[in-house]
Amino acid sequence: MLLHNLEMNCETSETERMKRLYAILNGDLSPDCKVLVATAQELAAGGVTLLQYRNKSGNARQMLEHGRELKSLLGDSVQLIMNDRADLCLAAGFDGVHVGQDDLSPESVRRIIGPNRMLGISTHNPEQVKEADKTSADYIAIGPVFATSSKSNPDPVIGLEGVRRARELTRKPLVAIGGIVRGNCRSVIDAGADALAVISDLLREPGKSAEEFLRILR
Repeated sequence: MLLHNLEMNCETSETERMKRLYAILNGDLSPDCKVLVATAQELAAGGVTLLQYRNKSGNARQMLEHGRELKSLLGDSVQLIMNDRADLCLAAGFDGVHVGQDDLSPESVRRIIGPNRMLGISTHNPEQVKEADKTSADYIAIGPVFATSSKSNPDPVIGLEGVRRARELTRKPLVAIGGIVRGNCRSVIDAGADALAVISDLLREPGKSAEEFLRILR
């Protein structure tokens, strides 16, 4: 079904390796639509094929404008995931939704988006991973792996051991997030993550940075 996006332990084709990088585009940092879209285009040119649009401070109108522009310019070359908002996912024609522990439940979101869009859920400890594994989520995010500045009130750092523990608890594709940079990304994959969600280390020279990530992850 949707698991072709993040096949577990994919070691075969270049296409699957490239999907190990899950870029997160932060609308809070780039409220200007032109800047946001230009960054997304650079990431796509650098090899990113899975991108989440996240905007914690924007209103629904702004988020929908950004989402539609991203979809219009990127088309089907990049799979687009909307953070939090299932309604805006549908309105913008995105490929899926990512929800956190305080958002709508995965099953509620699934009823909204249907069976053919991707659904991801954030987890921060073994208990949450176990619960997420019982849902219809297509992938589970785990973190923060390392200290991160991308959230004002982050959950406790889980370290590489937290990734290893999460890997033991689910066969769903596992996306690691939190403080992941080029200098530590290989160790996170080696700990059991199938993909890495990255924000800060893609901000400067997005295309070049994406290429370097993907080269390390080969």
